[in-house]
Amino acid sequence: MTTVKAPPHPAESAFQAANQSVAQSTAMALADATDNLRNLNTLSTTAIGTAFSQLLETGDPKYLNIIDQAQKVVTNGAENFGVVGEKVATVLNDHA
Repeated sequence: MTTVKAPPHPAESAFQAANQSVAQSTAMALADATDNLRNLNTLSTTAIGTAFSQLLETGDPKYLNIIDQAQKVVTNGAENFGVVGEKVATVLNDHA
């Protein structure tokens, strides 16, 4: 004869549902941060390419500042991604 398992206790079921919700929310936050970093890299790469092209064409050093600023956008975006990743890891570890 097969043993039938009792349904989970309501508190246990609620706890599992909350953990799934936290996991899904943190995964979405990390996915959003990834999209943000990708978009910043695309925009910055385009700006750098355009500014470099203008620098080569005109020799005007003002384009070096644009290149520098676009590189800082990438650096700041990567730092933000790192912060989000650390926060996600903290939340997941706290709820494990």
